[in-house]
Amino acid sequence: MIGIVIVEDDPMVLEVNKQYIEAVGGFKILATADHAAEGLELVRRFRPQLLLLDIFLPDQKGIEVLQEMRRLDLPTDVILVTAARDVETIQQGFRYGIVDYIVKPFRFERIKSSLESYRDMYYQLQRKEALNQAEIDDMGLGKVKIVEETLPKGLTETTLKQVMLFLLKGKQSYSAEEVASEVGLSRVTARRYLEYLEKTGKAELELQYGSVGRPVNRYRIR
Repeated sequence: MIGIVIVEDDPMVLEVNKQYIEAVGGFKILATADHAAEGLELVRRFRPQLLLLDIFLPDQKGIEVLQEMRRLDLPTDVILVTAARDVETIQQGFRYGIVDYIVKPFRFERIKSSLESYRDMYYQLQRKEALNQAEIDDMGLGKVKIVEETLPKGLTETTLKQVMLFLLKGKQSYSAEEVASEVGLSRVTARRYLEYLEKTGKAELELQYGSVGRPVNRYRIR
């Protein structure tokens, strides 16, 4: 298992990230932190293979954590997962050797692809003492993409996270009415979020047929 530490100050984002990591498989979450100083201390203590790091933290920026990690020569790879999308921050991240940069909000497929690529790269490097160019190219190094997801008008990232978190925790299918009741939305609004999740591949639609009437649309997280 690949050890991973998460540094994220938004509890909802942290929970979603944890669920995503568990869904991908092959990773063990060693610890989490919501402050930069605590995150750095966890990296020093646990020496994880991978760190998921936010930029905007209460005590200092994640870039400063990254700088200190490199100064201390800590052998941990870093994926930045952040709302920061300015060129200076992106350049700083890559200059300090991050393996990926993911812009919030992001799709499950995006972080899944990133984690799977890292997992493949990690085990490839563990198995061999030297690689040829073709093997290096196959690992996807140098092909990192910065992806941002723009929500449709009327949908917010905060509410989307709440809906996704509810679906992730339940591990079963839910109707718009059930989601609306749990999250505190109107049924129409809940349906919009569920349809968006289904359209973007984060959720799948199931039709529940009763003895009479139209089937009920139910959604479960992929």
